[in-house]
Amino acid sequence: MRLTPRLLNRTLLRRQHLLERSDLGPHAMVAHLLGLQAQESMSPYLSLHARLTPFDPYAVSRALEDRSLVRLLSMRGTIHLLTPDDALTLRPWTQVVMDRGQRNHDEEVPQLSRALVQRPPRGTWKGGGGVDYADLVEWVGAPLREPDVPEIVRRYLRAFGPATAADVTAWSGVTRLGPVVNAMTDLVRHEDGAGKALLDVPDGLLAEADEPAPVRLLGTYDNLWLSHAARDRVATPENRRRWMGPNGGTGMVVLVDGMIEGLWRRRDDLVEAVETFRELTRRERAELDEEVGRVEELLGV
Repeated sequence: MRLTPRLLNRTLLRRQHLLERSDLGPHAMVAHLLGLQAQESMSPYLSLHARLTPFDPYAVSRALEDRSLVRLLSMRGTIHLLTPDDALTLRPWTQVVMDRGQRNHDEEVPQLSRALVQRPPRGTWKGGGGVDYADLVEWVGAPLREPDVPEIVRRYLRAFGPATAADVTAWSGVTRLGPVVNAMTDLVRHEDGAGKALLDVPDGLLAEADEPAPVRLLGTYDNLWLSHAARDRVATPENRRRWMGPNGGTGMVVLVDGMIEGLWRRRDDLVEAVETFRELTRRERAELDEEVGRVEELLGV
């Protein structure tokens, strides 16, 4: 089946729970998404707020404190919020990414070579404090696990597919996945608009291209737009450059009609400013105002 860019966009948003909020709990959502980008402490909270109803940020803080969620380096050598089960599997799998990073970050070799959790209060809601590390195995009381790479690929596809082996590499940082993916005979094949093969799990549901995509405010980083090789499913090249800047994300992101169409900033408990990249329709402006109100309600908690 040939999948248009619009259909791929809506399917990604559907699988990411960004077309409508879910009543899953934070742990279940973090597991479904195989972790949340968390190098900025606000990002995972905004990611969950955009996907869940209801959402209590202090529940995530408590989970960090009781060790049922953890923060550590994993995919792409960046900090992610993960369930312990996924941390124990994904960290060994992505160790090759850390090994590559050691050559450029000699001062961080202990953190890169060992599976170290960032202890709370780091990463808690409105918490503070410097970075304090603990050994992952000791922290969660379980050993590291041999990764089942085909199953990791299937889970990636359920959250980000249909996709290619190069897309899995973009998400994880782990290379040479083509032979693994090509050997997975249970996957189904689609094509993108250019005829390139896209693989998917057999039960992967495709969205309708005309499904409405409501406005969402997300953090500076979210795996939604960091997990495909072309990185164009939710951003035009021009708007991605506007977000990216010379040294990483320049601001928190506004999704309009399923695409990155603006940036926003926070001051205290308010959405201080919203910059949109195009003129919004009356309906889109109303959705944006509603979402700003929801985010300010979160920030005021």
